[in-house]
Amino acid sequence: MSEGHWIVEKVILGHNMSFNMDTLVTMWAAMAFLLIVSFIATRKLSIFPSKLQLVFESILGYFDNLVNGMIHEGGRKHFPLIASLFLFIVTANLMGQLPLKMIELKHGEMASPTNDINLTAGLAVIVLVYYVIAGVIKKKGKFLLHEFSFVGIISMLVEILELVTRPLTLALRLFGNILAGEILITALLGLCAWGLPLPIMFFEILVACVQALVFTMLTTVYIATAVNENH
Repeated sequence: MSEGHWIVEKVILGHNMSFNMDTLVTMWAAMAFLLIVSFIATRKLSIFPSKLQLVFESILGYFDNLVNGMIHEGGRKHFPLIASLFLFIVTANLMGQLPLKMIELKHGEMASPTNDINLTAGLAVIVLVYYVIAGVIKKKGKFLLHEFSFVGIISMLVEILELVTRPLTLALRLFGNILAGEILITALLGLCAWGLPLPIMFFEILVACVQALVFTMLTTVYIATAVNENH
């Protein structure tokens, strides 16, 4: 079983605050890795791309087509958020497959940052705030209240409920799948460290990619729902 998080407590402005330092360290490590790889991939762009450039072009091209296909007008402006979310989440998820648990800490252990509900909830809140603002800018006062009537008010209340549940499902789905996989691998390592966990570890690589894709595609759907005109 997981030993839990490396928690550090600090007093800031008279308030006791707790920080999951393992999540912060691995989160920043994932971002630093992406920045370095992105710099290398874009340093010498060529019409005859290197393997790294080809990988990035394939990933970004897929999401460019996805965004433009689902968002009717101005889809390109939402592309940076969509692509950045996928690249960060897939990198963070795959960090759980690295032998970080071999790093001995006084308290807790190192693992994927997305096995922390605080991080996945933070990502979900970013998505929520983004598509609400995008919808308000696009539709003004008709973002929630489409018409001033009994049916319109009921529809608005239902949409407000969806605004609350959407980030919750995003956060819990990503967190639950990554945490469950790490717990399963840890349990198998305890039973037999030689060979037994390998099939599950390969399967978890697939799960890490699929969950990043699901999170990103649902984000695209939510943005499209917020900004597309109803017909």
